Formats: sequence, C-alpha cells, structure tokens
Amino acid sequence: MSDERHQSRVAHGPQGHRVHAFADDALGDLDAVGVAERLESGAVSAEEVVEAAIARVESVDARLGALAHRSYERARRDARRPRGSFLGGVPTVVKDNVDVGGMPTMAGTDAWTPHPARHDGAFAAMYLGTGLVPLGKSQLSEYGFSASAEHPRLGPVRSPWDTTRSSGASSAGSAALVAAGAVPIAHANDGGGSIRIPAAVNGLVGLKPTRGRLAQDRTFQQMPVRIVADGVLTRSVRDTAAFYREAERLHRALHLPPIGDLTRPVRRRLHVALNTSGIDRGADAETRALTEQTAALLEDLGHTVTETDVPAPASLPDDFLLYWAFLAQFMLGSGRLAHGRGWTPDRHDRLTVGLARHARRHLHRLPGAITRLKRAAAQAEIHHEKYDVTLTPTLATATPRLGHLDPTQPYEVIVERLMDWVAFTPWHNITGQPAISLPLATTAAGLPQGMMFGAASGQEGLLIELAYELEQARPFARIQDDAPREEAAAPGA
Repeated sequence: MSDERHQSRVAHGPQGHRVHAFADDALGDLDAVGVAERLESGAVSAEEVVEAAIARVESVDARLGALAHRSYERARRDARRPRGSFLGGVPTVVKDNVDVGGMPTMAGTDAWTPHPARHDGAFAAMYLGTGLVPLGKSQLSEYGFSASAEHPRLGPVRSPWDTTRSSGASSAGSAALVAAGAVPIAHANDGGGSIRIPAAVNGLVGLKPTRGRLAQDRTFQQMPVRIVADGVLTRSVRDTAAFYREAERLHRALHLPPIGDLTRPVRRRLHVALNTSGIDRGADAETRALTEQTAALLEDLGHTVTETDVPAPASLPDDFLLYWAFLAQFMLGSGRLAHGRGWTPDRHDRLTVGLARHARRHLHRLPGAITRLKRAAAQAEIHHEKYDVTLTPTLATATPRLGHLDPTQPYEVIVERLMDWVAFTPWHNITGQPAISLPLATTAAGLPQGMMFGAASGQEGLLIELAYELEQARPFARIQDDAPREEAAAPGA
C-alpha cells in the first residue's frame, strides 16, 4: 500500500474542486457489501477497516464540513469486538438528529449546550444492531428544515463533486462522506426529501421507505402526520438492499410485506407514470430533458411509460409548508423545557425563525391542512392501482451553489427558493409511500442529477429490483473516475 494512501484527492475544474478519499487501503473502492465480504473472508480486520475510514474522514472533512461529532475511540473499541452479523465491522456515521448513547444530539444547531445522550434511541439501537460501527455523527441543516446545510457559525456542508455546491438537504453530512468514499454507508432520514435530495446531489442511492418500515425515535413517531422516515445512503443498489435485509431481521414491520433478500433485477415489465410538472412548480428545461431520457431508457428496457399529473390538490404545497412551519414552532416553543439553562433561542437561523412565525400567523389553517395531508395517502394508493411506479426528477433544477439557500437571507427569499428546488420529494413524505433516488443522470456542468421512482406502500422491494435493472443498464458515475487528480493540500491549509 502507498504511504500516501490516506491523503484526499482533488480534481480541479471550472466548477470548483472534486474531493474524494478513495485510496489503496483496507476499504479500497469497495461498497459496504464488498467490505463486509472482505471482513468475512479474513482478508482485512475490522480494526484495519475502521482505521482506514477514520483516516479518510480526516483527509476530506476540512473541505466538506460533514462531521458534527467524532467518536473515534468508541469506533476502535467496537472494531475490536465486532458483532457477528453480515455488516459487523463496516464503518458508518449516524445523522445528528437521532440519539446515540454517549454522543450529543445537536440537530444541526448551536442553540443549546450539548450533552451526551444517555442511551441509544429506537432507530440507533436497530441501526447499530446490524453491526455497523459509528465513527461519529454527521452534520445537517438546522433541525433539518432547509434543503441545504449552510449554518452561519457551524459552516456549510459541501458536495464532494463540487465544493462550491451544496451537499443537499439535512442528511448532507452523511451524503458527503459516502460520496467522497470516507465510509461506504451512512444513516439519513427524510421529512421532506432528506434521503433522496442528498442522494440526487451526490450521486448516491437513497431509498425513503414506507412509513413505519423501520424502528423510529419517539419524537418522529408522535408527529400528527408522520412525515419522517429513516434510512441509509449508499453507492450501490446492493448495499441498500443488504441494509434493509439486515434491518428486517431486527425489526419486522408486521403491517407491511417483507422486503427480504433481494439480489436481482425486476422480471416483470412495469407501467410507469411520468411527471415533470409537479404540483404548481415543475422541473426546468435541462432537468425535464434528463428525466425524459430516463423514461426513454425504461421504454428501451420494455417498460410502458405514460405521462400523468400528480394526484394531489393544488393546495398541497402550501399545506405542507404550513405543517413544516408548525414543526419549527414546536421546536422553538419546547426548547426551554428540553434544554433548560443551556437554551439560547436567539442563535437560530432566519429560516427556522421565519417558519415558526409563518405557523403562528396561519395557525387557524393548520387543522384543515393536516386533514388534507392525511387524505393524500388514499389518493396516492388509488393512483398506484393503475401505475406500478412513478418517475419524476428528484429535484427540479441542478444543485445550487452555496449561498443560494443561505439561511441568513430573508425568510421569504429562502422559502421561495427552497420550494422551487424541492418541488417533487415532499409528496412521498405526505403519503408515506416509498421512493428512491438513483444517480441516472448528469447535468451539462458534470454534476449528478437524481431520478426518483415511487411506488405503493410496502413496495420497497419493487423499487429495489427496478433499481438493480437500471444500475445494470446505466452504471452509476463514480466520483473517482474521469477526472485528473493531484495531491490535496494538508487539511486546514
């Protein structure tokens, strides 16, 4: 192995720097399944794999700003005693809005004094029960409200594909580390697209599962409309499939059909509903053309594609915004009780404060909005009686540069820009149905552009099998390919 194996690589281009940590070490260029197989064979040890991952994180994080909390000594201890499960010893990070025992949970803000959680939350207990070894916690936007993590004091999370661009949504830190090759798999969760958005931005696979599929922390379970779903970000379809297989062995959602062990493409031909116009706001010309190219690929593979409308009333975007704002109001209203003397509310960004103000001004409309949001699930299930799968772009435009969604701007500016970009993903949070973003397209600027597929409740298996077929037909672009590289400067330089 080269002595330089843990230094990050940087490709220089007109759009900024492409950063990755792939190297000749214990992780190589393997996905999570590949690492697990090497561990099982004895070719590498869990200690070697975890040390390689720590070195990789340290080589890129000064440029990416992806890690919120480091827990390397715990990771080393866990690696000395890996669980005897398939993913035992594979390194990961956990998004910093779920509790992991011994680590603080700051939810992307600095508005209170951090204290370690006393024990794992329900999701972390299941997630780490698969044998994954956490190196720490990943950074997010404040409470996950913005589709870009650009905190005024904690700093932005940058895309490793282009460090002048956002890493996308509140699972930004997890996505940046997986895309850069620092870890092969990471936790993400999705209340308005935050598994799928960073997957689309960073060239990853991001499956938002059906509501109730996985174990979940109480905070998310108690929402009036359970819009948040936990999951993972990966670089391959087989990694996503393997995670859900292993998770299902620990937590079986009895109200849903099992996913099982999926290893091959879908066999039957599907009826696909295509939409690029969204609800009120749609895709720009380039994104629409890329989505139509994906539709043409589906037709070449023998699937039937029909252009349709989204089965939702025009009021839905405003209803979702009001519900999103209500969650911000709740976070600010309950902060003093939750965090005591450490609570510093004037440290919140303008988006959080503006959302809470929007909720207070329109509180009389909230019951009607919640009622309409709950009705959407039945409307969506009727839609899927005719169509097996829906196809939309994950995002309405290409990835914005950092600053476009800067939360220090006026609230009205930020929220309009957010709704223009994130026009497609909230639908599946409202309905509770599964959806997956796949890195099937590339913009003229050379950036990943995700394509999103949705299905009826409980049909994650169908989406995974379709993803296998599309991955084979159009292999995903890799960040370490097709770009000149030179040694990066030392971290912090």
